[in-house]
Parts: sequence; C-alpha cells; structure tokens
Amino acid sequence: MRLEHVAIWTDRLEELRDYYIKYFDGEPNTKYTNTTKGFHSYFLSFNSGARLELMTMPGISPNLNDTIKTQYKGIIHLAFGVNSLEEVEEKARQLKKNGCPILSGPRRTGDGYYEFETLDPDNNRLEVTYKFPV
Repeated sequence: MRLEHVAIWTDRLEELRDYYIKYFDGEPNTKYTNTTKGFHSYFLSFNSGARLELMTMPGISPNLNDTIKTQYKGIIHLAFGVNSLEEVEEKARQLKKNGCPILSGPRRTGDGYYEFETLDPDNNRLEVTYKFPV
C-alpha cells in the first residue's frame, strides 16, 4: 500500500501551484473546476509517485493552527526527500535567496537525516531531507 496523495485547502491556488512546480518539480494536471460548488483544484505529481492536491472553494474557514511558532496535533508538515546532503543545502540556499523562510537547519538529526524546515506561501511547514545510508 502507498499514500496516494495529500490535499491542502488554499485561497492562493495558482501561487501554491507555481511554488511547488518551481521549487519541488511538481508536474500539474489541468485545473479541475466544479462550477456548481465553486471548487477548483490541481493535482501535482512528483517523480516518486506521490501527489499533492491543491484545492480552493468559497466558504472554507481559515486554519487556526500556528505552524510557525506553536505546533498542534494533526498533520504538521510535508517532507520532500533528496539524494544528497548537497541537494539539501542547495535547496535551502535557493529558497532563502528567493525570500522563503528557513525555520531550522540544515542540520543532522538524531534519527539519521540531514534536513531543513521551511514554509510554503500559505505557511504550511515543509522539510527537505536526506536519509543517511545505514
């Protein structure tokens, strides 16, 4: 079994789509629209087979979690894996250079990863990780 996709509600559909295309090589499908509900979405596919669904629709309440300072129960981040320490560092430099916040790292973790944390334009927490060989 595999995780099929993760979905994110947003008010900035095109901006989030463009962010995940630019920084994480997401391949978008054609925008889906349900005119009756005012629902719009994109699926972004990644070369690992994972997909991310970005969705917007009037009437969706804002998220009350503060993903920057205080974390709450529930899904808290998405992690993108790369193939080397250098890729982690390069992605951190690229994001920082383009004005994206780096919350922590890059750093080696106690469980065998090299990673940093950042935020997408909607303040969803992301990690970029490299897993050291065992």
